[in-house]
Amino acid sequence: MNIIICGAGRVGYGIAQTLAAENNAVTMVDLSPTLIQTISTELDVRGIVGHGSHPGVLQKAGAETADMIIAVTYSDEVNMIACQICHSVFGTPMKIARVRAQGYLEDKWRDLYSRENMPIDIIISPEIEIGKAILRRLNTPGAFDVVPFANGLVQLIGVMIEENSPIVNMPVSQISELFPDLKATLVGVERDKQLFTPTDDDQLSVGDGAYFAVETTHAGRLLDVVGSRDEKARHIVIIGGGNIGSYVAKELEEVSSVRVRVIEYDKARAERTADQLKQTVVLNGDALDARIQEEAGVSDAQTVLCLTNDDKTNILAGIMAKSLGAGQVFSLVNELSFLDIKSSLDIDMVIDPRSTTVSSILRHVRKGRIIDVFAIGDGTAEVMEGEVLETSPLSGKTLGEAAIPEGIAIGAIFRDGEVIKPYSDFTVRARDRVVLFAEKQALKHVEHLFRVSADYF
Repeated sequence: MNIIICGAGRVGYGIAQTLAAENNAVTMVDLSPTLIQTISTELDVRGIVGHGSHPGVLQKAGAETADMIIAVTYSDEVNMIACQICHSVFGTPMKIARVRAQGYLEDKWRDLYSRENMPIDIIISPEIEIGKAILRRLNTPGAFDVVPFANGLVQLIGVMIEENSPIVNMPVSQISELFPDLKATLVGVERDKQLFTPTDDDQLSVGDGAYFAVETTHAGRLLDVVGSRDEKARHIVIIGGGNIGSYVAKELEEVSSVRVRVIEYDKARAERTADQLKQTVVLNGDALDARIQEEAGVSDAQTVLCLTNDDKTNILAGIMAKSLGAGQVFSLVNELSFLDIKSSLDIDMVIDPRSTTVSSILRHVRKGRIIDVFAIGDGTAEVMEGEVLETSPLSGKTLGEAAIPEGIAIGAIFRDGEVIKPYSDFTVRARDRVVLFAEKQALKHVEHLFRVSADYF
């Protein structure tokens, strides 16, 4: 595909890195010569210095032949205008824009983005997506990743294997034998920063990150089996009252048993956040001041969420919160170099916003009947949900006959509202939806499994 990405910041870089590695022709557009020089040197992409919403710049970037534009600059308005120009002037088929301001996203303005008005095919809001991911983790304590598939009836759950886990050093095949009624399938393992699909003879080791595809109603039981189920947090402190912090706090206000306090450094933003929230106490102060954290009740908090737009503040405030007695700390971290040292930090969970945003875009780039995508392990593997068509090589075959390529693990099948745990003699039908884990080198095979042939039309 020919893809134009406007905005060479962290999000744009992450998207370009993933798409360029899959042999897409990617052109980056940004006002910063430094960013364009960096990305052109480090990635196999073409760079254009210029304003992302100027017709001449977009023409130079190849908009006339582009299959897609992804506008992820820091300006919502630039992103919108870039999509409008690509539609009106160049006829670009797919237009994706990042929109951060919540005022643009209210339901009453939904018609604004129709083809007759402002023709943006897909609007992504990283802040809301990150907020939803945080809420899922809070709702599933003991898991470090929780992603819904199949209309929310299936979840991908990532859990750490600890020394006291009942399934440590147990062959994968034995897990299913011991718990035959548990609708959960181990699909991926992260060990020593490497992701792989396990075989039946593989054993889980202490320190492994294990990814299960599980029927949502069985998620609690799975965490009991793995030995990582915790109590849901009832006292939460949020550091940062921006878009993400405000969204999470507002959603948590709907849970009557949860008490939330917010710390925000900027006075004007603290006042706006306080106006938006009805039952949440908002403190204006520096989260790196121990007295402010104590006033917010960090020492008694079960969970502290560090969600400012500054990585260093999120890391240091998180470490301070742990030292004051907070039960667990989540810190939002953008910088790749900080992500590399997360294991040495006294932080329970590091949130990487790039993976959430990249996943939102990948579902629209994947070929065939791919319904949903979530990238894990810095893009070294993906979990996908795809629909099986009559033309698919899966249709009408058992999973044993289908010769699933190496590097792919089937996690669940969704048929007629029912979640089915995969087994060798299960016959796949057209219209089934399959949730699977795929290593990076196997992604081309996944698109083949869900391909749409010309005969289908």
